[in-house]
Amino acid sequence: MGFFTFFLRDMEQILFPNREQHAIPSMDGALGPNDRLDACTPVGEPIPGADCVVEGPDGALYVSGGRQVLRLSGEGYADRSVFASFEADAGGLTFHPDGRLLVCVTGQGLAAIDGKGRQSWLNQAVDQPLHCLTSVAAAADGSIFMTNGSSRNLPRDWCTDLMQKNRLGRLIACGPGFDRPDVLLDRLHYPHGLAVAPDSSLWFTESWNHRLSRAPLQGRGIGAVSVVNGNLPGYPARLAAARAGGFWLSLFAVRTHLVEFVLREDDFREEMMRTVDPSLWVAPALHTTGHCLEPMQFGSIKALGIQKPWAPPRSYGLLVRIDEEGDAVSSLHSRVGGHRHGITAACETPQGLVIVSKGSGQVLIDGTGGRA
Repeated sequence: MGFFTFFLRDMEQILFPNREQHAIPSMDGALGPNDRLDACTPVGEPIPGADCVVEGPDGALYVSGGRQVLRLSGEGYADRSVFASFEADAGGLTFHPDGRLLVCVTGQGLAAIDGKGRQSWLNQAVDQPLHCLTSVAAAADGSIFMTNGSSRNLPRDWCTDLMQKNRLGRLIACGPGFDRPDVLLDRLHYPHGLAVAPDSSLWFTESWNHRLSRAPLQGRGIGAVSVVNGNLPGYPARLAAARAGGFWLSLFAVRTHLVEFVLREDDFREEMMRTVDPSLWVAPALHTTGHCLEPMQFGSIKALGIQKPWAPPRSYGLLVRIDEEGDAVSSLHSRVGGHRHGITAACETPQGLVIVSKGSGQVLIDGTGGRA
């Protein structure tokens, strides 16, 4: 570590002695660890690259995975067909009040697909292309809101964006016909999810500063932003409405002291990015490969032939239900010894709570609706 790293850290402590330190909160109470994600039932065969899920007005599930959006229908969502295909990976999904499916497409922008399969596109907002759309939501009046995670990296390079400590995300709004796109907020820490609440407020997440915020909707704009939770135990992804009130909050990885340390040590972090394969960085991951050179293996050793579930996680599965005030009510976990990691989306349906584990490429269903 170089002299200037020490110098800058000492100066920060002198100039900003009351700066919030953001210690990682412990997971207890409603966030207490369990194995409920590992007990969920998989919906059919894995979907490589599965990323987002939404229930359609026809009662079917629409799942983005790779360059396709699949339609899953019938009992247990056993019937599977291709609804739409693209030239790049599909990500965030939502249905517009007029029935169109809105799809975030890597490197291309936002696609709207009507009932006849016709596509229309929004590729740019103000002066920048929409290369890293992560989530989309629509208000009752037809206004569309979307998050662009980074102006520098694509969604698949999210780990690079974290290690570059970027703050290049934007919150964007436009009309129902993709008219007049406006940037509502910029310099966000990788905005990853958003949803419109029943009280007409817009909730959104920022992954890199572990924050959940909300702002009142004012037509196509927003009012003052307030932080709901500024210190989550993991990296938040998408939000989905919970039928009992509040939201389901997906967290695609949990924070560890080692990764927080690396993010503070700029010299080490920059050298690691120059000299080490990205798959072996000291960084969060959507899944583990078991490679002997993966970091934090020291904490994942087996005891009595079983991988310790309480070990410091490189990857983890976590879905949290929060109430209308943002407080955790319940949670579903897949710990270090589990395999349903990298949770990126969820939605409640009449058949149960449907969850996307991007780390395993599986769509899961909890028949209790997440209540057990």
